[in-house]
Amino acid sequence: MEDAGIDAVITWFGDQGRDLPWRHTGATAWSILVSEVMLQQTPVVRVLPRWKDWMEHWPTPADLADAPTAEVLRRWDRLGYPRRALRLQECARAIVREHGGRVPRGEVALRALPGIGEYTAAAVTAFAHHERAVVVDTNIRRVLARSLRGDALPDRSYSAAERDLAARSLPAQRPRSVAWNQAVMELGALVCTARSPRCEECPLADGGCAWVAAGRPAAAEGARRRQAFEGTDRQMRGQIMALLREDGAASDAAMLTLDPEDAERVRRCATTLVEDGLAVREGAGLRLP
Repeated sequence: MEDAGIDAVITWFGDQGRDLPWRHTGATAWSILVSEVMLQQTPVVRVLPRWKDWMEHWPTPADLADAPTAEVLRRWDRLGYPRRALRLQECARAIVREHGGRVPRGEVALRALPGIGEYTAAAVTAFAHHERAVVVDTNIRRVLARSLRGDALPDRSYSAAERDLAARSLPAQRPRSVAWNQAVMELGALVCTARSPRCEECPLADGGCAWVAAGRPAAAEGARRRQAFEGTDRQMRGQIMALLREDGAASDAAMLTLDPEDAERVRRCATTLVEDGLAVREGAGLRLP
């Protein structure tokens, strides 16, 4: 991307970027790491109250490392994918055990932590440690696909070509690269959205976006993916976890009322929760670990 486009996006972010607490000057590396884990496949509006609650209770890795696992799962509440909560606690324990309670610097050290993958390591490196890193989430992929390739949507899975495109688009100067990562991510979240992009508000619309210049062609057939939720095992697991968070335990009889017509589905989901460490079998029911 040309310098003018990068500058336009960074300037837009300075005017329109959301005031989120993990973006504040005093935010710790730990608080930023927690926000990045919580924000995976979860909108900001749902994350914000949970993040605030977590940081009040567990402001350091040591605090979370010592917390009862049942309380960790309760406070994760309905953020989804509760295994992330367990991995985050494992991550906190590793930080305490291996790094003296301080979030390590560098993507290699970060990726060695439990539950920290390529994206989160890059995001913490950029946003917490203010170092140059190629940060690529769904929003950034979409902005780059439209503005540079002229495609309505990015590839169905993160490809080597997209990784190379993101790396080539990242400004060479360290402070500018950090600003760009944050700005282009926000642009994808607020303006260059998947289904209803507000191109009239985009700083790249006036000659800086190949997709707009091409007349905003539709996505290729099959490019959009819709993940069903109603009636899935994921939904049932969430319903069982809700029972466990409420009372700390749930009987097999209570769980079977969640889907009286498919007892096997209920039993299957209960078993996977135990296998994932999210619940413990106790007599004729489950309890939080």
